Amino acid sequence: MGQAMSFGLTQYDVEELNASCGNKFTQREIEALYRRFRSLDRGHKGYISAEEFFNIPELSINPLARRLERLFESVNFKEFVAFLSAFSGRASADDKAKFLFTVYDVDGDGLVEVPTD
Repeated sequence: MGQAMSFGLTQYDVEELNASCGNKFTQREIEALYRRFRSLDRGHKGYISAEEFFNIPELSINPLARRLERLFESVNFKEFVAFLSAFSGRASADDKAKFLFTVYDVDGDGLVEVPTD
């Protein structure tokens, strides 16, 4: 499968993750994301819960945090990398717009609706 790196990912894992998110991260960035993911996954379950995700200080004060919560139900590392790829400096404007659309499509019906209240 590939030589294991000191932090638990193989070179193959890093390449596969990077390919799955459109090559938006360097190997070093994926390694850093993995360390962060492992620190958030307090029970070492292989996924992080919404509660664990929102322990990130920057998110706890973000006004969109509650909208993001529905996207974060038991996220594994591959999903974590895909989620964060929209924030990469290599993400296109289209990637960022798709992410924002997902955040604002509250009910997942493919439409962004204006609240009536």
